[in-house]
Amino acid sequence: MPTYIFLVAGPWLKYRGHLDNISNNMLIGATNAANGEANNVKNAITGKMDAVPATARDYKSKGVKWVVIGDWNYGEGSSREHAALEPRHLGGLAIVTRSFARIHETNLKKQGMLPLTFSNPEDYDKINPDDKVDVLCTELAVGKPITMKVHPQNGESWDCSLSQTFNAGQLEWFKNGSALNTMAKHAKN
Repeated sequence: MPTYIFLVAGPWLKYRGHLDNISNNMLIGATNAANGEANNVKNAITGKMDAVPATARDYKSKGVKWVVIGDWNYGEGSSREHAALEPRHLGGLAIVTRSFARIHETNLKKQGMLPLTFSNPEDYDKINPDDKVDVLCTELAVGKPITMKVHPQNGESWDCSLSQTFNAGQLEWFKNGSALNTMAKHAKN
């Protein structure tokens, strides 16, 4: 007699394998520090409130890189592969947090994202939702912190030190856009 399997999953399961559709799920459950709401963020370019994926898509269409600022244990409980694929697909550059869930940090690296942690975790509390940031990727080197310049809407800019755990091979993933791109590049040589 055959064994039957019942899959229990939300509406996003039907999109598994279709990255553009599954990306409509990106961060929709995360609470926005500015308004306490989920999936409702201010587009820094238009000034309008919209869903997180729609805002990310608008930034991507305009060539604007963006970052996520997160708290402790970022990525815990997520569908980690998709949680790493989605920000890269929608034009993200970095995820800056106080800490990462163990596997999620590596998954972000494999997707060509920058998983970065605050060298001083208290710096998380100094960043406001309307601040803009510059992540100085040119400083990226094995074992070295990098700088994030924070530009408050009102006030003077300040530097924030970010830690990273890249090894030489993982730096190559970032430079090539992902681990898969790196494998393809090496296969051609």
